[in-house]
Amino acid sequence: MTTRRDFIKSAALASAGVAVGTSAFSASSYRRILGANDRVRVGIIGFSDRFRSSLAPSFADHAKELNFEFMGVSDIWNRRRDEAEKFMKDKGWATNDFVKARNNEELLGRKDVDAVIISTADFQHALHCAEAVKSGRDVYVEKPFAESLEDARAVMKAVDASKQIVQVGSQRRSAPNYHAAHDYIKSGKFGDITTVEMTWNVNQPGRWRRKELVEQIRKEDTDWDRFLMNRPKVAWNPRFYLEFRLFYPYSSGIPGQWMAHQIDTVHWFSGLDAPRNVVANGGIYTWKDGRTNADTFSATFEYGPEDDKSKGFQVIYSSRFNNEAGGVKEYYFSNGGMINLDTNKITSEGGLKEKDAKGMGLKANLLTETSLKAGDKIATDANTGGDPMTSLHMRNWMECIRSRKETNAPARVGFNHSVANIMATQALHTGKRVTWDTKKKDIVLS
Repeated sequence: MTTRRDFIKSAALASAGVAVGTSAFSASSYRRILGANDRVRVGIIGFSDRFRSSLAPSFADHAKELNFEFMGVSDIWNRRRDEAEKFMKDKGWATNDFVKARNNEELLGRKDVDAVIISTADFQHALHCAEAVKSGRDVYVEKPFAESLEDARAVMKAVDASKQIVQVGSQRRSAPNYHAAHDYIKSGKFGDITTVEMTWNVNQPGRWRRKELVEQIRKEDTDWDRFLMNRPKVAWNPRFYLEFRLFYPYSSGIPGQWMAHQIDTVHWFSGLDAPRNVVANGGIYTWKDGRTNADTFSATFEYGPEDDKSKGFQVIYSSRFNNEAGGVKEYYFSNGGMINLDTNKITSEGGLKEKDAKGMGLKANLLTETSLKAGDKIATDANTGGDPMTSLHMRNWMECIRSRKETNAPARVGFNHSVANIMATQALHTGKRVTWDTKKKDIVLS
């Protein structure tokens, strides 16, 4: 096995403990060549609640059939390493030689790991993914893919320079109802998208809070400098560590956690990579517990083709933590009706009626009511865990590791949803209209 000292030297790692340069190390030095019948050994980077409740069960759904296994965990908190070992062994999902690595260098420095699942803090996803693909490992990485444009560019550069299989955790891209909606729109039967309305509402003061753990964690049991990575060096703060989704720049909160899923479907269905511009508003109106990320957020995006500014549509997004009415909704509208991805119905609701069309010399435009071919209803709310959508998405990644084909949600779609999230976050923080410069591939404040 490659020694930790050799690995760190060859990786040329920064003090933050992540390799982001263009020639950090040779992937072929660390990744073994997999045969068709070889077992794929998967490491866990970040033993999170999300991993425990959904990613691990989804992986286990297919591990035996596809010949995959968990081989170890990397987590900088000693408690999480011990919890991972016990959890995995109690479930029968790990062998007796399950590895407990103190950090990613220790895990990726081994030769007995072929792929990794990354479920660390939001702001760490991009650079942890870059680190893993540079080491020659295939990656399943949770969304948001990146929380800064600098990190998004760094991870894309690493992925593009590699031959690794990457799946971003945008699991709607593996759901039958979303595929049916995509195909219907692409068929032309729906007409041009005119508006998209999206909501994601809960009434949960404890969402993303970890009050008991905040009282229990000790700095000496973690690696605080490694946690901060390329974020500003600040004094130890257990809330930043455990409740990172409430604090910028460790998370954008609502955009990165929830909007990332929904705005990704806009890119997928429309074929557009990024919004033209976005304005946003919001604040901490109810849960005044020291958080800095908004508990209420709204944004309006303009999308349209680059070569024709006269065409386009709006996406109207809203989310709140203080009233759950409306839940999670995704409505796509055209002149002829709507697609409701909560009911999986295509209807003529709101379409152009004969009485309104006739006086303008137009014909009525009403979609034929039908259901999306979606099978059983798939949950999309904020409390999904061990859900079938994630299981399908995980299976797609595992199959693509075998076939070396592109996944349903490759790195590029993660980059795109990150651009939209970052634009919305900057609009919220600055109060300005934020534009995407398609030539420079950069964000501009108006």
